[in-house]
Amino acid sequence: MDTAATEFTFRDAVDADVDALVALVESAYRGDASRAGWTTEADILQGQRTDPDGVRAVIKASDSRLLTVEQQGRIVACCQLEHRGDHAYFGMFAVSPAVQGGGLGKTVMAEAERQARENWGVTEMHMTVISVREDLIAWYERRGYRRTGRMTPFPYGDERFGIPQRDDLRFELLVKELD
Repeated sequence: MDTAATEFTFRDAVDADVDALVALVESAYRGDASRAGWTTEADILQGQRTDPDGVRAVIKASDSRLLTVEQQGRIVACCQLEHRGDHAYFGMFAVSPAVQGGGLGKTVMAEAERQARENWGVTEMHMTVISVREDLIAWYERRGYRRTGRMTPFPYGDERFGIPQRDDLRFELLVKELD
């Protein structure tokens, strides 16, 4: 096996990455292209998942990082880490549908958790997931996250977050203790 072809490089995103990161996030969650992977939200949300301003804001925020994963010079995964006092928030998680199912998502999560723990000394990782995404929530539970039952409303009417295809969308808080 060619190990160079499977090596991944982790780094913080920079402004020059914005367009590639928007394309990555969109490809993992929206439209027909997202159906190639299992993380698609195409049946529950249409429209955009993020935009250049949203990605740029994460890159620029002083208490936030956009961890980017490259393979052979191409961005194939990313996640947002935000320091929020005693915990970190994990968001904007995307793995290219072309490489989903090979364990990269688990690797990215483990690295994000390690960095949050070591860089910020946090004891928990928090995330929010659309509550009807049962398969995705089960995947997170297998990684040690637990459902809290704490819900926040979906921002209906704000197309920056997509165009809902159903009226029962909410975000559930998932939490993981970091050792």
